[in-house]
Amino acid sequence: MNTLFGAAAVSARGRGVTSQRARDRLVATLREEGIRDPRVLDVIRTTPRHLFLDEALAARAYENTALPIGLGQTISQPWVVARMTELLIERGAPQRVLEIGTGSGYQAAVLAQLVDTVFTVERIEELLRKARRLFRNMKFDNIRSRHDDGNIGWPAEGPFDAIVLTAAGESLPRAVSAQLVEGGTVVAPLGPAGAQRLMRFTRSGDAWESEDLGAVSFVPLLGGIG
Repeated sequence: MNTLFGAAAVSARGRGVTSQRARDRLVATLREEGIRDPRVLDVIRTTPRHLFLDEALAARAYENTALPIGLGQTISQPWVVARMTELLIERGAPQRVLEIGTGSGYQAAVLAQLVDTVFTVERIEELLRKARRLFRNMKFDNIRSRHDDGNIGWPAEGPFDAIVLTAAGESLPRAVSAQLVEGGTVVAPLGPAGAQRLMRFTRSGDAWESEDLGAVSFVPLLGGIG
């Protein structure tokens, strides 16, 4: 776990609409909307989300809304990031987590403060370059990243204790689910646009327990690299 991400820097502390007061208001909103895990709320409170956005959108960083990051992608709504993180660590913090879809890097940064190692895969090279730069600047030495098709996961580093998908497919990619340990957890949005559901799966041998956790809206899970 990494909690020493250079928050002393002025750019990370923020000011005005990106200040600690703005983050505290966001956390209060998340708590009102059902996020209960104090570990998750503390990480959301201290992580400078505005650094993961273009400067023009930084003033909206601590609104509870998804925002564009370019190339047809978004940074997820803080409630969604908090809820998916909460679901992953609810039964005990996993050591090795695979993330499919690095995007801005915000979800990986949140997870990296709560688990031992995050392995994150991104198909769009430009987004991955930006995220890697942030990870270095924020001193996240427990995030490993790869430019590849997320549908194949990261087999060379598997198996993983938990897997999180930040884009929605019709079903879990078989290659990805095969990289989960016995008893491990997958949190993923599934379904077509307009009818996506947030799901949690737990593996028990060849059987999978599933939980439907409500409606969500994510960008589609695409194949290939760009």
